[in-house]
This record gives sequence, structure tokens and C-alpha cells, in this order.
Amino acid sequence: MTGPSGMALLLGIAASGATLIGGTLALRYHRRLGVILGLAAGMVIGVALFDLLPEALALTGTRFADGSVLTMTGLALIAYMFVDRLAGGATSLSGRLRAHLAPASLTLHSFIDGTGIGLAFQLSPAAGVLVATAVIAHDLADGVNAVSLALATGDRASARRWLALNAAAPIAGVLAGSAVPVSAPILGMTLATFAGVFLYIGASQLLPRSHALRPAPSTSLASLAGALFMLVAVRLGH
Repeated sequence: MTGPSGMALLLGIAASGATLIGGTLALRYHRRLGVILGLAAGMVIGVALFDLLPEALALTGTRFADGSVLTMTGLALIAYMFVDRLAGGATSLSGRLRAHLAPASLTLHSFIDGTGIGLAFQLSPAAGVLVATAVIAHDLADGVNAVSLALATGDRASARRWLALNAAAPIAGVLAGSAVPVSAPILGMTLATFAGVFLYIGASQLLPRSHALRPAPSTSLASLAGALFMLVAVRLGH
């Protein structure tokens, strides 16, 4: 396994490992779910504000105006809210659908992360390493978030399945990104879409749920810590 493609795959595996570590920690300490959800809320919101939106604006460049990128984020938030509420009906089927909706979004985001690594290595090995460093830095949080969301509305078996899928997603993304050319502006608009989805998940699902489980200052402090962690991770990654 040599060359840029081999290095990209190895870094994708490293991202997968970081996801597994974060998810395993969340499963181990599930009895403190209120604080864990608060931490995950800060991380999800931090990813959207400190990672996805700036990256989207940088990738779109002159192809799309900044206002268009932010509009995409807003539309994605509204659209996801509609889908989430539609899935939150009274029937058993819609309840199960809602339980899987947010973890599925995070898994798709992890796939996009891996795709970004593969695409960056198509540009240059140096660019690929920089992108992979940023991805690995916050994939620990991705594992925590995927498990936290699954535990909030499902069970431990469901959380384990979503953790496995989330961990596999970066590797699949690297393989896709290495083989399929995707323009930077389109990738940027995709990231803007995920920013809107993550803002909704963090603010509308994780924050209220964490406070309901543990209405204490420690929960809010955990959310603040999660957001600050993502800010530091993104800055170090870049």
C-alpha cells in the first residue's frame, strides 16, 4: 500500500479508529447520558459553526456567493426540521424512523469527510494530510455524537450498529473520493447543507434532551466544553 492512494486509505482507517474510540467511551459511560448529550450538543453545533461553514465558504470560492452558501445552510435547517417533525408522528414506524434519522445524517457526514480526504489527495499529498488531520481531530466527537443520538431515542444495540456504520463511513468515503472527481464548489455546498442539519440536531434535539435528563449547570458546562473542544480541534487541524 504505497503512494497517495495508500496514504489516503491509511488516514481513512485512522479516522475510523478515532470514531470507534469516541463511540466506545460514550457506550461505556451511558449512565451519564445527560452530560454526554450536553457534550455532544456542543460538539455538533461546534462542528457546524467552526468547521463546516468556514470550509464551505472556502471551497465555494467565486462560484457561489457567501450569501448563497448561508442560504443553503438555512434551507437545510428548515428542511431537516420538516422531515424530523414528519417522522415524529404517533405510529411505531415513524418513531423508529426518527430514532435513526439523526445518526444516519452523522454517518453520511462521516462519508463526506472521507470523500474530502480522497479528493484532497487528488490535489496533492500535502493537501490530503491537512484535510485528514482535521477529519481525525473531530472524528472522536463523531463517535460520541452518533452513539449519544442513538441512545437518546433507541437502545444500546442500535447505538452499536450506528457506531459501526459511522466508523466504516470515512473509509468508504476515501475510496469514493479517490476514484470519483467532485468539484470543490459542489462539495462546499454539500458541507453548507450539513451545517444546517447539524445546527438543528444540536439545538433542537440534543440540547433540550440533555437538559431534560439532567437539569443542572454541569450539563450546560458540558455543552460549552464540547463547542470549545471542536473550536480547538479545528484550529489545530488547520
